[in-house]
Amino acid sequence: MTAEFVTPAASDLPGRPVPYVLAAGDGERAHLFDQLFTVLLSADETQGQFGVFTMEAPRGQAVPVHSHPDVHEIFYVLDGRVRVVVEDGEGEKIDRVLTTGDFGYVPAGHRHSFRVESHRARTLGVNTGGFERFFAAAGEPTSSRMPPATPVVPSPEQLGDAARRFRNDFDFGARFIE
Repeated sequence: MTAEFVTPAASDLPGRPVPYVLAAGDGERAHLFDQLFTVLLSADETQGQFGVFTMEAPRGQAVPVHSHPDVHEIFYVLDGRVRVVVEDGEGEKIDRVLTTGDFGYVPAGHRHSFRVESHRARTLGVNTGGFERFFAAAGEPTSSRMPPATPVVPSPEQLGDAARRFRNDFDFGARFIE
């Protein structure tokens, strides 16, 4: 007998390490600010090792400067242009506009920010396992496959709670992108 891939419901992930496939746009979706995040793979499916998500957004405001003491992040631009600013080990800012096909890496502990620079952009992100669920905790889970028409701005309490739970340290006083 030939084994088959699990095909979870459009908004669900298997929750355990089994082979599965998702159709385009499927996964755990959440709106946060002007962005749509779709989790494709979580710590639950990788025994805590890593998570994979997409982010789609129009040109907008920069994400607040933040860092993760023990979470590594990568950005791979699928479509569009995204400015990523990362502080290196000496406190110098590395400022790059990534275009389709470009890759960026933010090691744990480095302050960073990003902003969509084109009309619309899509990125693929990979992170240390568990952090991928920050977006739904800070924003709003959604069944929509599009970025929100009106930005989803969490209350300070909701954002603070999600930041504590998912190891995200915001520095609201810092400006990396004007």
